Amino acid sequence: MESNEYGARPGLSLAQAQQVIYDFLLEIVKIWHPQDVLEEFRHLFIHHTDSVSSQTLPALHVILFANNEPEFRNTVKRCCYILVNNWEVARQFDAIQDLVDLFSDPLIQRRTLSPTLKRLRHWLTRFLESEDFEELRLFAARYTEERTLNRPDDWTARYTPYLLVPQYVNEDNPIEQRQAARALSRRLKDKFKFDLAMYTAYSQSSQHRDRSVENPTALGDSALRLVKAIVARRGEFSYKNLARLFLEQIKESTYADFKQSLTRYLLYTVSGNPISKHIQEQLDARLATLYTESDFEPWTPSLVLRTSNRIVDYLMTEDQEQPSPLFSMVLSQGNALTLAIILLKLVLVSRQTLPYMEARIASLIRYYEQFPRSECQWVINFLEVFQITFAIYGDNTEYNLVKVTQRNQGTEALFLAERQGLDAFRIFSQRLNRAQFDGAGTPDGGAGQDKRIDDTMGGAPLSDQPP
Repeated sequence: MESNEYGARPGLSLAQAQQVIYDFLLEIVKIWHPQDVLEEFRHLFIHHTDSVSSQTLPALHVILFANNEPEFRNTVKRCCYILVNNWEVARQFDAIQDLVDLFSDPLIQRRTLSPTLKRLRHWLTRFLESEDFEELRLFAARYTEERTLNRPDDWTARYTPYLLVPQYVNEDNPIEQRQAARALSRRLKDKFKFDLAMYTAYSQSSQHRDRSVENPTALGDSALRLVKAIVARRGEFSYKNLARLFLEQIKESTYADFKQSLTRYLLYTVSGNPISKHIQEQLDARLATLYTESDFEPWTPSLVLRTSNRIVDYLMTEDQEQPSPLFSMVLSQGNALTLAIILLKLVLVSRQTLPYMEARIASLIRYYEQFPRSECQWVINFLEVFQITFAIYGDNTEYNLVKVTQRNQGTEALFLAERQGLDAFRIFSQRLNRAQFDGAGTPDGGAGQDKRIDDTMGGAPLSDQPP
């Protein structure tokens, strides 16, 4: 065993040494200027020189002499996210990018005769080549509101809220990293919801034609029609009420009966689409052999969650790397909205499935990012539809569809307005002060129109593919 040439405190365990460093950073990040904190981080991990604390450098030596690279990497990761979390709360986003920039110091690549420095720099170099550092760069890029990660053609950057999900659902990650990932993902989702609400409000108002509001989607003008189509289904036959009714009807069922009823529920509102029959056949076949040992027992919330997660696998990616055959088949035929609605209905009966579903979204994005944007338009279209659908059914913005008519209209004019379908309606959105939840534990989107899209609009049903 190597001797401690720097005189680290005798008897200090690896865990204790790590805690010494964590406690020091937690103390200074709350009271010091970010640049001073960054300088201390540089002294400790990059330059490997004395810092203000007399304990941190000896503690780092204990970690190095333990000769455990994974633990060293975990230490560096947790230290980074301790700083990221605190700077995020203080909205000091530039400091987060400065932290990432510290690791570009050429000193890390410099040769040395010191065995300790050689090990430190080698491990730092391997950390910079790891997925852990890529995740840190992802944080920095989004916290500073950059649209790409130094790759102008990176179309995946706009879906960062989903790319962050695997970080905070992975219990092996440091708690600070999971908290930071969850906070940033939520902040970006909330920003998209707000931008979408602002766009739908101002883009329809003749009083604000001179006010330029950016479309937060990649769907162009068809985004408004898509929002109207999703919002139109409200009231007695809304997706939330259907989910509540489904759970009420099957509460005394066996697990086998639950599985049979689940696919009918998921496909009910899209049964007019030719693809729905094929989807139901595929799901029925898979579910028939799923957890058969519980078929004659009452279903439980745990079984519902596990079953819902397996349906997500069937519909998206079964190996968490490549798209499933069902996913490719459904989207290749232009059924992005149908798939998004099925996934929404699944979450409305199993809210805990949402993080798992979003993690699978991240898996698909990682798979398709190897291809140029021009070859991924159908996938991008689905991601946009999914993002809009779940934003509308989120927990802090309420959308309503209201028919706009002029005063003193005659019978003929009113009839023509009816025939205009969605164009005769405008979207009104309202920010909610707090999340509202229904009895099934799902976000409450409020009340609105009572009938299906084709009945309410007085026109032909929408095609699945946004125009």
